[in-house]
Amino acid sequence: MYQVSALGAGRSALGVPDAGCGHSGRSADISFCMRLCRSFLLLLAVLLLVPARAAADATLFIGSTTTPENRLNRGFSIGAGLVIVGFEFEYANSSEEPDDLAPGLKTYMFNGLLQTPIPIAGMQFYGTAGAGVYHETLLDVSETNVGINIGGGVKVSLVGPLRLRFDYRVFTLQGDPRHEKPQRFYAGVNLKF
Repeated sequence: MYQVSALGAGRSALGVPDAGCGHSGRSADISFCMRLCRSFLLLLAVLLLVPARAAADATLFIGSTTTPENRLNRGFSIGAGLVIVGFEFEYANSSEEPDDLAPGLKTYMFNGLLQTPIPIAGMQFYGTAGAGVYHETLLDVSETNVGINIGGGVKVSLVGPLRLRFDYRVFTLQGDPRHEKPQRFYAGVNLKF
């Protein structure tokens, strides 16, 4: 791939061998330049998309499901975040209260989070939405189907990697649940690692 010029074959105006990106008009030269540009853009994209820092955390929580009556809710979540975007899996179990006709509810949700990149006054705020499976029981009747949730919360720094987490969620349950839009609030201990 040499450029033909008045100075001789294969030399640029400075007398340096042509790298293949000259104006020779050859399709091979254009193809080489396109591959070089694509490689550069791919490398640039990879460098820009690699997170500056990634973090993971786990939460053990206890709280209250308020629909139809307040009842105990407990569970855990584990997740990872890339600066402002995070993902988590969450399991929660609300106890059944037959006397109040309040069904037991187990949820298995995969959530996405948008969060502040750094704590503000020791607090990291987030919004979340996700989807998964639920299982509802009351006496001898049960329902298993899919559901979605939306909510938000805050993680409050305590000491080192230890934080408190406060979370509120509204669920939309598909199928034939006793209550289509249960709500839940919890407080938990969060460990960042």
